[in-house]
Amino acid sequence: MASKVLVFCEIKKGKFKKGSLEALSEGKKIAAATGGGDVTAVVVGGSDAKDLASSLGQYGASRVLVASGDWLADWNSDAMTRAVVLAAKAEAPEVLFISATLDGKDLAPRVAAALDVSLGSDITGATVEDGRLVLTRPVYAGKTYVTLKLSGATQVVSVRPNSFTLETDGGDAAVEDLALDFSADDLKVKVISVEAAASEKPDLTEASRIVSGGRGMKGPEHFELLETLAEEIGATVGASRAVVDAGWRGHGDQVGQTGKTVSPNLYFAVGISGAIQHLAGMSTSKCIVAINKDKEAPIFKVADYGIVGDLFEVVPALTAEIKKIKG
Repeated sequence: MASKVLVFCEIKKGKFKKGSLEALSEGKKIAAATGGGDVTAVVVGGSDAKDLASSLGQYGASRVLVASGDWLADWNSDAMTRAVVLAAKAEAPEVLFISATLDGKDLAPRVAAALDVSLGSDITGATVEDGRLVLTRPVYAGKTYVTLKLSGATQVVSVRPNSFTLETDGGDAAVEDLALDFSADDLKVKVISVEAAASEKPDLTEASRIVSGGRGMKGPEHFELLETLAEEIGATVGASRAVVDAGWRGHGDQVGQTGKTVSPNLYFAVGISGAIQHLAGMSTSKCIVAINKDKEAPIFKVADYGIVGDLFEVVPALTAEIKKIKG
């Protein structure tokens, strides 16, 4: 039996979050594996949302439901939940995918609770076995994976960014209005203003390349070495908890159990010993490169490539070599 798939596509700074597009691509694969069901995207955003919506066809959507308006431009958990729940009730999908971004992690459990259905959180793998969706997610700091089979007519699944391949096929999507049964006056919470750090780099949770520094950096002034390396390879700079606790970097840069969970294609761990709390946030990275002068550092146990040496010598040399290769 073909499965109907619904995917919430999140807009930030005038474009769709990469994690949402990955979820949409995966949704198309799941629908195809169950007999070719419909893939519908739901978009909630400002007045430009409808203009952006048509582009979702190339990532797998056959239809796009759009709720737009100036009062929906800023993220509001109450408004987003109501809109997505409304779409889910109208579409009755077997699967509802939501990217596990910072806001997505807030939205998914709200939607699941409102629909009174099962929730699979922070999923990194999805397959179809005997017509049933089988999900996987890491536990115990990535040391093992659990397999989930959710019950119920609708399953809400939050997908960890960078876990699935982003694919395009140039398809077209029909854009339709999602008529809301509520207005700004009905919301329990109103967004007065949004203050966000200005950065041209992707957020850590969606970055495909990350260069993180730990206590071995010896001070905030030395992070310039990592900033330079990151600039050369198009990466975002992260940090360990020890660095953040010391005030060297802001909490928004923290990778780990009490920070952000990331799954980039490339992760540099520079001067990071590899405490279990840090591994919990980055162990699902596709390729891990560790640079540390302590050859017994735990980080080397999870690293694909390891350099035992003084980071203050290794990082500049590595950066220089990359510059030479790039010409």
